[in-house]
Amino acid sequence: MSIIDGIKSEIIEKISAGYKEAVSNGSLPETDENIDISSLAKLEVPKDKSHGDFACNIAMVLAKQLKTAPRKIADAITSNIDKSGDIKDIEVAGAGFINFYLAPDWLYRTMESIEKEGSDYGKIDLGKGKKVMVEFVSANPTGPMHMGNARGGALGDCLASVLEYAGYDVTREFYINDAGNQIEKFGKSLSARYIQQLKGEDAIEFPEDGYQGGDITEHAKEFIKLYGDKYLDCGEDERKQALIDYALEKNISALKTDLEKYRINYDVWFRESLLHKNGEVTSAIERLRKNGYTYDEDGAVWLNCEKMGLEKNEVLVRQNGIPTYFAADIAYHINKLETRNFDLAINIWGADHHGHVARMKNALSAVGIDSGRLEIVLMQLVRLMQDGEIVRMSKRTGKAITLNDLLEDVSIDAARFFFNMRGAGSHLDFDLSLAKEQSNDNPVFYVQYAHARICGILRLLSEEGINVKPYAEIKPELLTDETELDLLKKLSDLPEEIRISAESLEPSKMTRYVMDLASAFHTFYNACRVNVEDEDLRDCRMKLIDCTRQVIAGVLNMLKITAPEKM
Repeated sequence: MSIIDGIKSEIIEKISAGYKEAVSNGSLPETDENIDISSLAKLEVPKDKSHGDFACNIAMVLAKQLKTAPRKIADAITSNIDKSGDIKDIEVAGAGFINFYLAPDWLYRTMESIEKEGSDYGKIDLGKGKKVMVEFVSANPTGPMHMGNARGGALGDCLASVLEYAGYDVTREFYINDAGNQIEKFGKSLSARYIQQLKGEDAIEFPEDGYQGGDITEHAKEFIKLYGDKYLDCGEDERKQALIDYALEKNISALKTDLEKYRINYDVWFRESLLHKNGEVTSAIERLRKNGYTYDEDGAVWLNCEKMGLEKNEVLVRQNGIPTYFAADIAYHINKLETRNFDLAINIWGADHHGHVARMKNALSAVGIDSGRLEIVLMQLVRLMQDGEIVRMSKRTGKAITLNDLLEDVSIDAARFFFNMRGAGSHLDFDLSLAKEQSNDNPVFYVQYAHARICGILRLLSEEGINVKPYAEIKPELLTDETELDLLKKLSDLPEEIRISAESLEPSKMTRYVMDLASAFHTFYNACRVNVEDEDLRDCRMKLIDCTRQVIAGVLNMLKITAPEKM
């Protein structure tokens, strides 16, 4: 339990004891109902610091049951609360809010916790070891990754890290769509380019819905270097399959390389084709049929979505006997939640998949799986901006900008930080100029500079033989400046921020937290010198900034962003 959780539990216990004492001495009326104050009392941090460290609205909650004015209830409870421990003062405000003011001792203990827990500071046991799979990016392997994949990669990977810090057993997974229509189209495109390279562009008409990218032509050229015209006169299916077998593995290998460069390392690369080979797609369809959720029409097998309360029915098996992507996706989620028995599956999807969410959840319910075990995070579009203009094309290639193009233009640190600055549900404008700027206007620079500045201060003092002392050897009560206390408070917030981030599935909260922490440090730095003549105060401030350094580095490490010691 974190310090702040311990204090909140202490306050709620005191509220409960104060209520019981008020009833016992007649300050509050008795009731036949068994009132559990500990479950009813909720603490909030007031937006206005003058209203205390915590506020509780328990008096308003009890007003109806006790048939008593909230203000009178609040007065009775506070009059009977033990004000010892971390509580410095209590007041009743407004209609009956109870505001709690804490002595700063608990803030000082934050430094002791950081010293004791080291890189584990902030970690909590919210997940209690539950198995969670985070599936993200899962880019189509028929081409390079685009900006949506870049944002999804940062969000998914950072969310996985947050969940690990929150006590979950996390698996990162990439779902390879190596079956179905897009692979058929991939094969036709490759086959056409192969023939055109050997016999000329007029030899065969390129498929109207084929993949037009230059990478298809490059694959055909490289294939010819290896096999020449070996597959020119064979059957179309044999040629397509040979080209798919060659190019698909090249693309998957490139995806792995690009993502590793982006600091994303997956635990599992799961192939859609396995679901077909193992009969899992057929099995999923049969389960839906057995439970009465399918029907046959026009030679196809349909999922009866109307029976689920949805408007549009979906095809599971086409007239040609080939299962749809949706059928495979149902089988994939059965595999996640039943075969591999993950407690929770989290998918990062583009906002264009919005209509797919209800269908997938209802399909899971239809096969007897609790749909609450699937969480979908919908991610809005990202726009690249430069000098106030939208950037759509790569200067180098003149084509749509890929992840690789982006990482040639901005640092990996900037890319991961910027893509994680706003919640997944918000549109994001990625400012290329700002991402490259070496100034405090650039948020990742601002945070990294705070870390480097602290390292520089401690390095200079160390050269003078002055080093950070253990918490037991300093006098933390000397830290009384408002900027010092604000910095301590921000350090103490980390466990709670991790909890909120994990519960809301919003890793962007951690980016905002580390920006706020850097801001609190810079404010402190501008107000208070560290190397002062008072050695006791100097030692306290050294300890404070060393703890700040450690927490900034820890959060950046969580986000897989470097924490430089010099800039």
